[in-house]
Amino acid sequence: MGKVIAVCISERKGTVKTPVKSAEIIKDFGLKGDAHAGLGRQVSLLSYEKFTEFRESAGGKVPIVPGVFGENLLVSGFDFKNIPLGTRLKCGDCVLELMQIGKTCHSGCEISKITGKCIMPAEGVFARVIEGGVISEGDELEIVNKAFRAGVLTSSDRAYNGEREDLSGPAIIDYLKSHGYDVATSSLMPDDGELLSDALVKMCDLIKVDVIFTTGGTGFSPRDVMPEATLRVADRNAPGIAESIRMNSLKYTPHAMLSRGVSVIRGNTLIINLPGSPKAVIECLDYILPVLSHGLGLLRGEKMDK
Repeated sequence: MGKVIAVCISERKGTVKTPVKSAEIIKDFGLKGDAHAGLGRQVSLLSYEKFTEFRESAGGKVPIVPGVFGENLLVSGFDFKNIPLGTRLKCGDCVLELMQIGKTCHSGCEISKITGKCIMPAEGVFARVIEGGVISEGDELEIVNKAFRAGVLTSSDRAYNGEREDLSGPAIIDYLKSHGYDVATSSLMPDDGELLSDALVKMCDLIKVDVIFTTGGTGFSPRDVMPEATLRVADRNAPGIAESIRMNSLKYTPHAMLSRGVSVIRGNTLIINLPGSPKAVIECLDYILPVLSHGLGLLRGEKMDK
């Protein structure tokens, strides 16, 4: 549980913000009257503990007061840098979803001129407004959901036999972690349909991840059986994801039309077949990840489909 120490707004970008007792937060917009409202980074938050550390290190040489770093909300009780992206915070009726850690600091901004160094690029986080309301100094802030849990499964005879290094599986893992996912399990398997199906069932039914990303085994080779292994364990089809992946991948190579990857649902877990190359998996994740949170929220029962 955290606590709102200060609520701050400013009329111009790149300037310090002025503390106010309370402010209205508007859905998909931000704080009413704030210059950053309506932009991608709708609400900025800063840890009060990090703010205090900086103030103490400055030794009173510069005026370190709430709003001086351009933060909308100064909050105690959270180390925001260690909270995964996609996490939701609730304060009264307001719900915020963390979407970015840090930012590029504009050289010569008023904040840096006053403080000598702006800590928002390293310590600040940014959120979008899921539900609006009024937020006030002294309000309690709580985490209302956890990061999505993911599994990663690589299908490759050569990598499994040690003939080459698996680069795609680790690339997916690193990408997911950098985007706020909790990678709960990963596995490297040979191109064996039964073994792959068993691994998928374990991730879905025992480990209970929210989403599984597979890589490899989606081509025309007789040993490429990942789509069949995936379909074997499916309860429902989710074809739009696989179709969109192929459509987007065609921008990079015409060979994308040869991909047989599928996307399905088993229980409350979404399974998505990705291509086999590290470059291709990142291209696919860049394309689909911004939309997945809505679907995964539906599977979790956290969202209502409208």
